[in-house]
Amino acid sequence: MNSHVDQAAARSGATRRDLVVGTALVSGALLVGCSPADLMSAGAKTEVGAFGPFIRIAADGAVTVVSKHIEFGQGSHASLAAIVAEELDADWSRVSVEQAPANAKLYANSKMGVQGTGGSTAIANSWMQLRKAGAAARAMFTGAAAAAWKVPEAEITVKDGVVSHVASGKSAGFGDLIQGAAAITPPAEPRLKSPEAFTLIGTDRVRRKDSLAKSTGQARYTQDVHLEGMLTAVVAHAPRFGAKVSGFDAAEARKVAGVVDVIQIPTGVAVVAKSTWAAIQGRNALKVTWDETKAEGRGSAELEAQYTDWAAGKGTLPDKLKWESFESRGDAAAAGDGEVFEATFDFPFLAHASMEPMNCVAQVGGKGGTKLTFASQAQTIDQINTARVVGALPGSIQIETLFAGGSFGRRANFQSDYVAECVHIAKKVGKGTPVKLVWTREDDMAAGYFRPLIHHRVKVRLDKDGFPAAWTHRVVTQSLMKGSPLAPKGMDTSTVEGAMGSPYLKVTPAVDCQVLMPEVGVPVLWWRSVGATHTAFVMEHTVDHLAKKAGKDPVAYRLALFEKAGAARHIAVLKLAAEKAGWDKPAPAGVTRGVAVHECFGSVVAQIAEVRLVDGNPKVGRVVTAIDCGTAISPDQIAAQMEGGTCFGLSAALHDEMIIKAGAVDRKNFDAYPVLRHSEAPKVETYIVASTNPPSGAGEPGVPVIAPAVANAVLAATGTGAFRLPMIRA
Repeated sequence: MNSHVDQAAARSGATRRDLVVGTALVSGALLVGCSPADLMSAGAKTEVGAFGPFIRIAADGAVTVVSKHIEFGQGSHASLAAIVAEELDADWSRVSVEQAPANAKLYANSKMGVQGTGGSTAIANSWMQLRKAGAAARAMFTGAAAAAWKVPEAEITVKDGVVSHVASGKSAGFGDLIQGAAAITPPAEPRLKSPEAFTLIGTDRVRRKDSLAKSTGQARYTQDVHLEGMLTAVVAHAPRFGAKVSGFDAAEARKVAGVVDVIQIPTGVAVVAKSTWAAIQGRNALKVTWDETKAEGRGSAELEAQYTDWAAGKGTLPDKLKWESFESRGDAAAAGDGEVFEATFDFPFLAHASMEPMNCVAQVGGKGGTKLTFASQAQTIDQINTARVVGALPGSIQIETLFAGGSFGRRANFQSDYVAECVHIAKKVGKGTPVKLVWTREDDMAAGYFRPLIHHRVKVRLDKDGFPAAWTHRVVTQSLMKGSPLAPKGMDTSTVEGAMGSPYLKVTPAVDCQVLMPEVGVPVLWWRSVGATHTAFVMEHTVDHLAKKAGKDPVAYRLALFEKAGAARHIAVLKLAAEKAGWDKPAPAGVTRGVAVHECFGSVVAQIAEVRLVDGNPKVGRVVTAIDCGTAISPDQIAAQMEGGTCFGLSAALHDEMIIKAGAVDRKNFDAYPVLRHSEAPKVETYIVASTNPPSGAGEPGVPVIAPAVANAVLAATGTGAFRLPMIRA
């Protein structure tokens, strides 16, 4: 053991003590006097210029903003750059964005404690950090100009990258003053602009900086990486979750032209070749025997039946499995003397189905140490898991982060599954040879992670005025955090977020809400908008049924509940959406309208969907969206996120369903897992509530509201609504 540690320390260039400390952190031990950020930066070679880790200014005055967040289609790079450019008063046309290296000490997500992108936090956690960075750099230039021109600094102005002193007629670009500015110590607390002084933030000038590169094919994705001597690998994964390799015969695989090696790794058997095609053909010829002793044997149907029984109080719970309360007060069994609404809701397993399947390039050994080149969503976690494989300090692992073709949560998981696979393979290949791991669409569908299967049971009794008097709620689903290093000590609230803390529960006198989180052998992970993917549907569709029983208009009913709850932001978005949709006017012939409102990731969204039934199935034509996401940095990009989120959520509402049979995936490509088609995409109108509050999420809050809005339109049309997703089943 000691010699292993010494050898690993020598390879990483760290001391033996450093590696022991690093190993302790990776193993989850408590380290006194050594923060995760300190450890992650150990050995990392990150050059920080005079203007700090987020800003670089060239000799010609061009500004580069260094983004600690990955760009995988959400458009955050432009908004992050705009925050800096606003406070710096830079020329927006001369501002570009570059991806930061992996270094948690410099680039940690303040809401996560590690370097990573997720939870719609990219803008929110960077807001003040980048404002201060831009304002500090601006102060350095005004200080340099004041010293050079011998004028009061207070008289100097900056606009579009030009520093001026009106009284003397002197002016200079950033490039002309860069040496003097670089010599000035930046202020620790620079003066920030008031929102009224913004000239870039909140305007349509803030457009994406990556559009041209992506439109012309210049943008670099993992699949575009071609390094000298690079090999390609694919992995044969177990057909059933939990199965392990018992043995394999590689004789036929090795006969395939281009196949270089066949390697067993913890998650399967890898075929390494000189091309992707050769690797796939080699895998097809491979014969693997699987040990299914501990494999999951249940499927979607069996799990759904079990969940339904448990929620109804039937059957015996396994040892150590218990119901946990997430909202409780009063006597929900006795309160209320009005009508009762009771229903169950079912949601299937879902794939992330990002357009770019998982891939990674790893180099292990050789003079360069260990380097990863790929679309890393959680650099710190990927460093930790890579370090465990190669035996090095996490901070010594270099990561070059590229663009990603979507993620929806898939690229960030505690195991760094596909990354660790690539590193295992590259380690066995050795000598610093670059290895590109490629997951096919079928690999990603069958061997990835899923939004879990979920069952809700709801019973609400109304009071004499038609408002909720007693609310009983049971939720059964897998925990997303169980077994992870970041697992909460108490209940995993991600399973019920959106129901827990709902304004509807807040105004209900008696509440009994509990969640049950069984262990299931299907690997699950957060999926775009996480718990809100199902809780928003249940809460909003339930409320429409309550309004119907009370004989009240769904919008008016919600406004009354929000008024009781003091939910001012909910009221504002609902009124705005209703006004823009013309809720008080008749819908077009053959069309019904449905409404939904939900808060998640710090933002509140209201949607009104116009739906026509075609052969009994909903066809959505128009969606009116209102959002309060604090300060709107890029209205154009917020609208794009609402459009994309709406289509993503509508796809799940209408079509998406991952079927598991006997512990194996039954749908492995888009032919059997049909995502929303262009012909089904509605017209989405977006209206933003004016706000000077700090920015909150926009990438995920548009997803949860569309499904209940459509279901509520169906309820208005048919009187029955929808209690199972997807609404259109194959």
